[in-house]
Amino acid sequence: MKTIKFLSILITFLLASCSAVRVNSDYDKKTDFSVYKSYAFHKTGIDKVEISDLDKKRILRSIDEVMTAKGFTKSETPDLLINITTKAEKNINVNQFNANYGYGWGFGWNPYWGTNYTVNTNTEGTLTIDLIDSNKRELIWQGEGVGYLTKNTDKKDENIKCFITSILAQYPPIKK
Repeated sequence: MKTIKFLSILITFLLASCSAVRVNSDYDKKTDFSVYKSYAFHKTGIDKVEISDLDKKRILRSIDEVMTAKGFTKSETPDLLINITTKAEKNINVNQFNANYGYGWGFGWNPYWGTNYTVNTNTEGTLTIDLIDSNKRELIWQGEGVGYLTKNTDKKDENIKCFITSILAQYPPIKK
């Protein structure tokens, strides 16, 4: 019980620090989500994901942590199958600014008059988590997170945890 409380507090803290991940989800409104208690990974789907095996392990480990904190158990005969997909897109940002050194107002000396540019690149990643009813083989919930990726190995675990906790915070959905 203390472990579940600790993990809930940890997830809340991570969500507060993960505001840079933009999240949305969709679900089958006719589904009773209270019947799902166990899960397993959809191996054939996950094997098709074209990311490094190390990043796959990070993602699956984070999903395990969050699902366990939510009270789910990993099972050989699961209620839910979990699949993931990923996508990455490189963004290039060009900023233009005027460098107006000198006396100004067009009067007098100004050797640096002109326009300067800065170019920044970053990679934006999308992680999609699908929850599939294992008996019906139907998608019942889908969550997607979009945010910036890092190549810094020391920060990858934290970045992936942010994605996972932010996405799975919306499961189970609150029906309105």
